[in-house]
Amino acid sequence: MISQYAKFIFESYIFDEQKRQILLNYSFDDKLHFTETINLEEGTPLKNARSADVQRAIFALHLAGGISYYKAFAPRQIEVRSGQLSTEQAIFWNNFYTKGLGEYFYKNKIDFRGLINFSSARTDLPKLGESPKNQPQNALVPFGGGKDSQVTVEILRRHQIKMTLFRMQPHPFITQLAELNDLPLTSVKRTLDAKLFDLNAQGAFNGHVPITGYVTFLAIILALLNGQDSVFFSNERSSDYGNVDYLGMSVNHQWSKSMEAERMLANYINLFITKKVQYHNVLRPLSELAIAQLFCRQPKYFMHITSCNRNWLWNNQDQSQHSGRWCGKCEKCAFVFALFAAFLTLPKVIEIFGKNLFNDDSLLPFYRQLWGAESFKPFECVGTPEEMQAALYLAIKRNKETAQTVIGKEFVSQMLPNIFNPCKLVKNVLTPNLSGVSPFVTSIIKQENIHEDF
Repeated sequence: MISQYAKFIFESYIFDEQKRQILLNYSFDDKLHFTETINLEEGTPLKNARSADVQRAIFALHLAGGISYYKAFAPRQIEVRSGQLSTEQAIFWNNFYTKGLGEYFYKNKIDFRGLINFSSARTDLPKLGESPKNQPQNALVPFGGGKDSQVTVEILRRHQIKMTLFRMQPHPFITQLAELNDLPLTSVKRTLDAKLFDLNAQGAFNGHVPITGYVTFLAIILALLNGQDSVFFSNERSSDYGNVDYLGMSVNHQWSKSMEAERMLANYINLFITKKVQYHNVLRPLSELAIAQLFCRQPKYFMHITSCNRNWLWNNQDQSQHSGRWCGKCEKCAFVFALFAAFLTLPKVIEIFGKNLFNDDSLLPFYRQLWGAESFKPFECVGTPEEMQAALYLAIKRNKETAQTVIGKEFVSQMLPNIFNPCKLVKNVLTPNLSGVSPFVTSIIKQENIHEDF
């Protein structure tokens, strides 16, 4: 029988400059210990490694990384030995863990109410001063090899912002796409402690974590080391849409990509880590469908991107299960196929994916979930039901043969009659929502000519 523990402890973090490693140490009850290792590439500058900004960023990474281990037992006691937290910081981490683990709580039937309790120092710690509002000149761009980050790269290229691409785990697909972009690529390798996988095999709790938050703090560290002034993420407005309500909380698979999380992260970085690196996200006003529209204007990259998450599993253990860049079996593949079909000919989309997903009846349950006919939105990085409805409407309008496919027939007969004004729906989905975004992002998006050609 697996042991239970009363306390999760953030023990220490170490930046071993000689080995080019960041070590994150954790334990349960000072008995079960874990060390996570982050290996930096040769050539990563280390002259700023001991600066206060870098140390504060590593402390934040230590706290963000602990969520992968904490979830094995989810004890009520949390102790931070690697640094002190102000009241405001403790509130941030309580929210980060509670909302970031929403899907995990739901699937494991855990009552999270009052569970997460980061304690603060007796007195609030000083905050950093006012942040400069400089135009970005030298950006680090987290690059996942999919349509979203590729669109960000093209936007920044048009605005002549110097870029370095960043990937948390090396992968040949990412390397090839970076080379096609003719841009430098830096990678780090994150190695989770093997004991965590042993615990999972023995029956410890497991589930989704807010990985984008972890990547955010890692990117800030890299930007500080490399002397970059900004980090540009590629998170769409659709990520605000949750999956299901659970014990009074909206559970959102994409919470760490949402505007709420983005504002929390940007504020935390600005107040408690550094003034030297600014957080940006030029895709925030856009739906997934609008991003797909921009991507579909770049045929150079059609055969080189992938948004299928089965390619990014830690040990790539699923690589033997499919060839090419798309598995063609998951919700994400089904979703992106429809987005591309809204703006490209069906033969071209079939060429990209290797087969016609609209004629795969095994995907029909996914599509019914995606357009909102049953259950709730899949726990995947996919858009809203309205986006799927708009995409399929455009796909049928653009490609007459789509209406004769398995998916097309089901949509036309069962869903389309329930859409009161499809053209208005498409316009609403494609129109950028500029509410709450910065003047810098607003200026950029207004130049992108979205939805003019639908």
